[in-house]
Amino acid sequence: MPTPTSKDLYGGAIKAVIPRGWLDASDLRQVPDHQELFLSPTTLSHLIFEINERVSKETALSSLQSTPHLEILGPNPESSPETVGKAAALYHLHDIRDGDGDVLRIVTPPHSISLAKLPSTKAYKGICVISSSERTRSGVPASIGGAAAGSSADGSLGSSVSVHYLLVRLEEQETDVLVFFNVPHKEFDEKGDPRGLSNEEELASEIIDGLAEKLEIVDWGLFGG
Repeated sequence: MPTPTSKDLYGGAIKAVIPRGWLDASDLRQVPDHQELFLSPTTLSHLIFEINERVSKETALSSLQSTPHLEILGPNPESSPETVGKAAALYHLHDIRDGDGDVLRIVTPPHSISLAKLPSTKAYKGICVISSSERTRSGVPASIGGAAAGSSADGSLGSSVSVHYLLVRLEEQETDVLVFFNVPHKEFDEKGDPRGLSNEEELASEIIDGLAEKLEIVDWGLFGG
């Protein structure tokens, strides 16, 4: 299993960790300016860092009123900033689905964690599985798969992807920093390799935990203002 290694992101403005030996997708293809994308050299797993506009309290809560995940946030989510942060995490997860046909299943609900190098910053992590009855379109990088993640020749990734995620909420910068470690199941299912899938999920958890310890913002000018 690859070990975590330090990596400078966004021209050195952010320090993070990625799996050792993973490929920087920007060396292979164009990656949007707000993203950093890293690819496994041996599997379809990939790691995405994104800088997005901070989701407001109103947007996060209103978008979840009709979802089956509201019970995760408690009976009165508007009464607590903590539940607003969890709602924002779920908002971002719904946002990365590739269409209404995708089903989001919460494995580990979003929960608050501490960041060693950003102790006053709110952060949340969790795990979900996004499943689809349709084949993923070739060339869709939408945080889940497609050609950006090294898709197979016919452009499909299979029916399910585990998403290990970290949300860092930068209030003053009006920014949400998102990390998605995506593990497509198809290649492991086809080989009958549950141990391989388990090892990949283990690596994903290790990287997210490593980011909780190592993620650091060196240049706050990255966020403008």
